[in-house]
Amino acid sequence: QVQLVESGGGTVQPGGSLKLACVGSGFTFRYYVMKWYRQRPGKEGVYVAGITIDGGRKSYAESVKGRFTLSRDNVRKTGYLQMNALKLEDTAVYYCRAEGQGSNTAYWGQGTQVTVST
Repeated sequence: QVQLVESGGGTVQPGGSLKLACVGSGFTFRYYVMKWYRQRPGKEGVYVAGITIDGGRKSYAESVKGRFTLSRDNVRKTGYLQMNALKLEDTAVYYCRAEGQGSNTAYWGQGTQVTVST
């Protein structure tokens, strides 16, 4: 059974940090590009960051550049999103997505809530 399970969400004050994790199972994790998206209440989901299968290339949305860092551990089948200097507008449900390189196969996690609040 294919699963992507996110964890690490929570509530922090502005300026705080959180590290999200996304663990994959039931598929060959190391052959999948990992991406993160977020969805704010009443809004469509938007791209946050992505990392290639070997971790050699990363991309970030302008809104998170310099604050968020993406990484992955293919042995542990886990992707990570380190979020620093969090802002109120980072509040959202964060989803990880695994996309098969060169295929149309993709999987979504269930999402984890991140709340930045005073």
